[in-house]
Amino acid sequence: MNKKVLKYTGRFLMVFIALIGIYFLTAFCCSRITVNANPTNPKEIAIYIMTNGVHTDIVLPAVTEQINWTKEINYLNTLEADSTYQFLAIGWGDKKFYLETPEFSDLKLSNGLRAISGLSTSAMHTTYYKNIREDASCKKIMISHSQYKQLIKYILNSFKKDAAGHLINVKSNIHYDIGDAFYEAEGSYSIFKTCNTWANAALKACGQRSCLWTIFDTGIFLKYE
Repeated sequence: MNKKVLKYTGRFLMVFIALIGIYFLTAFCCSRITVNANPTNPKEIAIYIMTNGVHTDIVLPAVTEQINWTKEINYLNTLEADSTYQFLAIGWGDKKFYLETPEFSDLKLSNGLRAISGLSTSAMHTTYYKNIREDASCKKIMISHSQYKQLIKYILNSFKKDAAGHLINVKSNIHYDIGDAFYEAEGSYSIFKTCNTWANAALKACGQRSCLWTIFDTGIFLKYE
């Protein structure tokens, strides 16, 4: 009996390890395949992609003719942001992970497992900045007015809204920055849809260079080296 248990346990572990290997190999290969490799759009509005080394945000001008983000993503929901903060970074992710893991040192196994299960709720993390500095972790992308409208549509569709159509602020004392706040979001985080998958899809939505599919930030930023 013990031999049978060991035999089946061994087979299970082999299959499990093989599936993990296939998952990461697929993610790597798909992240190297470029969608919209050579966009030829008018260069009318500057947006940015920003990473902290793990998570990708899309950074937008706070106010343009197309949209005034401050009307729904109110400065009052942050600790200190005001009208001098002219850029807005937006990211999507697992709500509980966002609120309970402000630092990676706060990571709990239970939160990590819940996040990848696809069963928990999600949130939008928004951060106002006064200035944006381009470097290896922050890349400028020039898009057209019409592409920006598509990007706005994609991002707004990611927010959950109340009966009146307004964005829903998450009431929390957790802040990563003096200019940030959280909002309720659509969808669930999983091993197939991560924060970087969301950001990559945002670039696809506005016709910019992006990965066929990615779970990490690396593939996205390789497109903009």
